[in-house]
Amino acid sequence: MADGTLAILVGGGPAPGINGVIASATIEAKNAGLRVLGLYDGYRHIARGDCSHVTELSIEDVSRIHFTGGSLLRTSRTNPGKDDATLERCIASLDELGVRYLVCIGGDDTTYGASRIAAKTRGRIGVVTVPKTIDNDLPLPDNAPTFGFETARAVGTTIVENLMEDARTSSRWYVAVTMGRKSGALSLGICKAAGATLAIIPEEFPDGEIDLARVVDTIVGSILKRLVSNAPHGVAVVAEGIVERLGAQHFADLQNVPRDAYGHARLADIPIGMVLREAVGKRLDDLGVEMSVVTKDIGYELRCAKPVPFDAEYTRTLGYGAVRYLLGGGSGALVALSGGRVAPVVLDDLLDPATGRIRVRLVDVTTESYEVARTYMIRLEPNDLVEPRLSALAAKTTLQPHVFAEQFAASLGIAHATR
Repeated sequence: MADGTLAILVGGGPAPGINGVIASATIEAKNAGLRVLGLYDGYRHIARGDCSHVTELSIEDVSRIHFTGGSLLRTSRTNPGKDDATLERCIASLDELGVRYLVCIGGDDTTYGASRIAAKTRGRIGVVTVPKTIDNDLPLPDNAPTFGFETARAVGTTIVENLMEDARTSSRWYVAVTMGRKSGALSLGICKAAGATLAIIPEEFPDGEIDLARVVDTIVGSILKRLVSNAPHGVAVVAEGIVERLGAQHFADLQNVPRDAYGHARLADIPIGMVLREAVGKRLDDLGVEMSVVTKDIGYELRCAKPVPFDAEYTRTLGYGAVRYLLGGGSGALVALSGGRVAPVVLDDLLDPATGRIRVRLVDVTTESYEVARTYMIRLEPNDLVEPRLSALAAKTTLQPHVFAEQFAASLGIAHATR
């Protein structure tokens, strides 16, 4: 039997399955003879040197929480590595609480904070991270999903399916903006599962700034192509992360948008849906096309959903594996699964040498998985800009066919169209 105290905290945004990790980590630690403390609100209080926001956890406290949404311990985005003084206060607080082992449940930022604590304590406090994010953007072994993603995709798919039916019934279009700061995995997964009209994700564009006009014409081109098929309705699923690559001129107050403890702009405070709706509406007006376009933000309703069985089962194994890794003498790793086995990944190996931050896993647009999704979308293709399709599309607008081809060629990433 082990002795000592194991602490559990949750950082970053909520994700379905958090309670499953808390439950299984607590049960395994208690069965091993450890005292278990739950730290409320992530790093927030210990970063201030406040050790009063803790609760001792028992098996009875957690035995039936694995199938519930939210976080028993709440969460926050406090950055423990903000500066040396903050990091020292975190470690001093953990020492005051007698913590020998620390389980951090979180995404890339929480993982980065855990790596700082692990490096500073050099094994004196065993630290392990359990990867959590509905964005599915952490580089896990075997391309495994981060927990919470499958539930978020399932709930988001149901929402988009309902929007698709409303769009058909009301003869309108929806622009559904989904979470995903860097990766478009959630947007693409929802679109593909729901059979939505199209998805637009950052990874489909070359590196650098994304031209808003190209995004707008991608949506407008889809609207026109659907009109040619006598289908005046559709749903475009757009990853919110494109906003970080749009020119600042599209967001006059972008520099004033609040930022979290890790310096990220709070994307929920940037009106990407409104900007897209207005830009698409103006483009349609200029083309002489009448169409109602409505925006829908899909995000917060996904994060605390009751986990689907995949995430409920997945997180129980992750929590168990995290404690077994610590008790085996490990520290400074992210716990993942590979082939059903616990596969710790050293946190230092996850760092991007150029930025010093955790690497981001992006959607690989060269795979068959993306190819299938892209093939099933309704979007303008190069062969739409040649006859006979060209004239049919142009007829839905006030443009002559050759002008239509010239204007929409850019949205396809080609210099000019073949007349």
